[in-house]
Amino acid sequence: MDIVATTNSVLVERFGALGPLYAVGLLGFLMIALTLPALLKKRVDPLDKLRRETREMKAAGTRDPASSLRPTSRADKLERFSNFLEPQDEEEFSAIRLKLVRAGYRTKNAVRTFHFAQLALGLGLLIFGVFYTVLKSASTDLSTTNLLMSVIIPGGVGYFLPKYWVERRVQTRQQEITNGFPDSLDMMLVCVEAGQSLDQSIVRVAREMRAGFPDLADEYEIVAQEMKAGKDKVQVLKDMSERCGVTDISSFVTVLIQSATFGTSIAEALRVFSAEMRDKRVMRAEEKANVLPTKLTLGTMMFTVPPLLIILIGPSIYAIYDTLSNSSF
Repeated sequence: MDIVATTNSVLVERFGALGPLYAVGLLGFLMIALTLPALLKKRVDPLDKLRRETREMKAAGTRDPASSLRPTSRADKLERFSNFLEPQDEEEFSAIRLKLVRAGYRTKNAVRTFHFAQLALGLGLLIFGVFYTVLKSASTDLSTTNLLMSVIIPGGVGYFLPKYWVERRVQTRQQEITNGFPDSLDMMLVCVEAGQSLDQSIVRVAREMRAGFPDLADEYEIVAQEMKAGKDKVQVLKDMSERCGVTDISSFVTVLIQSATFGTSIAEALRVFSAEMRDKRVMRAEEKANVLPTKLTLGTMMFTVPPLLIILIGPSIYAIYDTLSNSSF
């Protein structure tokens, strides 16, 4: 106990009242720095590696089990840390994988790259917050609350920044797919009525939509390639619906599956559905136009009414003030 008291007094004398807190934080970082190499250098069991790669292949939609036995590229520097950076729960892994696919990140190492970005940014901004707090506390006295907030907030921002980026990317991509989907249906209808099959129509639509809507063209191209590879057409369409996460795509897939099941004309189904999608796009545009005046109300009140009041009431106020000042004399 004497050693602890002596150490505490020395720290208080050298670094002030927050000296023990600095020492505890430094000790924690040293323990983390000493523990991480032992965790990261853990050898991977070949059977666990095979199970993980097979799970990744199933999540990606491929059915070739032999592809999981191929050696991974040496360019993937995070492969050795896969057990540390990837969730071991299959449902959690599939959920993160699906979200990244909807954001447009389809590579095999997308999950571990996402978690590495969270870890790197979180620790990096946390260390930055510690250095900033130390420098600021040297010049001014900080309360314990301000001290903790200065350290924790940068680390939290760094940790949640990749998640926010992915969420924004998913929303942007889904919005682009929704905007370009009615045009793709019209083009597909023209191709089907011209005598092309559904597979050929999808290939042509993917090529023509590349310039305006690249994300939607990528989805059509994936569908075309999977159909060429011999995958079941119904499963291919369902996978497309799950990858996009857009209600219009899900309805389109349902229409095609029902048309193929009951033997009805695909051209007629496309004609009716494309007309509905055009009407729906017009309704979305009208909805945004109707909401616009409500959104402009606050701006109008803040930037239009005060100048108008100044112009209308300003001269009167000045005249009253001038009259009162003259009458006082």
